[in-house]
Amino acid sequence: MNQSLSSATQPRTYLAVLVVLALTHLLNDLIQSLIPAVYPIIKDAYALDFVQIGIITFTFQIAGSLLQPVIGYVTDRRPMPYSTIVGMTFTLVGLASLGFASSYEFILVSVALIGIGSAIFHPEATRMARHASGGRQGLAQGIFQVGGQAGGALGPLLAAFIIVPHGQTSLAWFTLAALLAMVLMTWTAGQQAVIARHIAALKASLSESAAKTRRHSKATVLFGLTILTLLMFSKIAYTESFRSFYTFYLIERFGVSIPTSQIMLFVFLVAQAVGVLIGGIAGDRIGRYRIIWISVLGPLPFTLLLPYADFFWTGVLTVTISLIIASAFASILIYAIELMPERIGLIGGLFYGLNFGLAGIAAAILGGLADSIGIENVYWLCAFLPLAGLLTWFLPRIEDGPAARPPPATDGERHEVP
Repeated sequence: MNQSLSSATQPRTYLAVLVVLALTHLLNDLIQSLIPAVYPIIKDAYALDFVQIGIITFTFQIAGSLLQPVIGYVTDRRPMPYSTIVGMTFTLVGLASLGFASSYEFILVSVALIGIGSAIFHPEATRMARHASGGRQGLAQGIFQVGGQAGGALGPLLAAFIIVPHGQTSLAWFTLAALLAMVLMTWTAGQQAVIARHIAALKASLSESAAKTRRHSKATVLFGLTILTLLMFSKIAYTESFRSFYTFYLIERFGVSIPTSQIMLFVFLVAQAVGVLIGGIAGDRIGRYRIIWISVLGPLPFTLLLPYADFFWTGVLTVTISLIIASAFASILIYAIELMPERIGLIGGLFYGLNFGLAGIAAAILGGLADSIGIENVYWLCAFLPLAGLLTWFLPRIEDGPAARPPPATDGERHEVP
């Protein structure tokens, strides 16, 4: 960075924008999390088996995954900050219809609409977080991700105290959250013009050599993205065993009530929110590569112990596993962006899409296994998934860590936010 740059053209972290983005992510993911949170209710109401529960998750996740890379590709060429409001409109309609769904097919259509809403939201919100980071990418993604994780954690808690007592129709009350998200999204979209002017000024102050984007060969990019995808799948599959089936596991193994199981799921998801923030901040300090090693392989001793633990130690191990494994996503996403810095929207859409799609596939597989071998045996099998962390060894060793972090002006995008 040129030391003669004025303070007006120094990279700047827009903390207020990041916090509001986190709040919109919280509201978006809170609504999403209500879907698995009501599984115990609709399972009894519609006499569903575990395969049908898994298909509900699969439908939601696939609807959310297929559009995200396409939307990211389009917004790389023409950023659309107000598109997040359109996405939340889909979510609002899906949530309202889920509250009054009268059949299994109606439930599938409703969760698909919520998935489409998330598909529109994530790529553009990822771009906003990147631009507002001021080069502190781990911090920015950590704040953004902690909003999503916190929203996901609140879903089971609200289900335990609102939806379980008042029934499926109480889902419609949460349309107020979607309306609030639209208001916040309008503000963040308007702030993009301010950020764009700052980035343009910074670009004008950089020399051509300083502004040049570091590029990697196609083979390096393809191989790196393949390894990251495999690591994502192992992480997501284990996490999905908790999101979709943890309440059933606790009820069957320990005989707890539905509200107690929902509170335990809330604890798991809160730990995830803390873990993702810690992972993002630590990634800025010690590098993405090390964080990926720790977060994917690190939970292995605890996952192996979990199937044999009593109720108390199940809670302790659940928190420990969640803290460690959640720290991976921000670093995996930023590592992927550093492989293709000129395609932020595409990478954001691809990896959020993978997050959705792989989770849907995992839920369907785990649902089938739960029906055939029992829910407790599913957790015994899932205990070995963190072994996939050994694949981290094969990741391309691109420049990483504080010294390698480029300012927001050098992320290589072809077009600025208008």
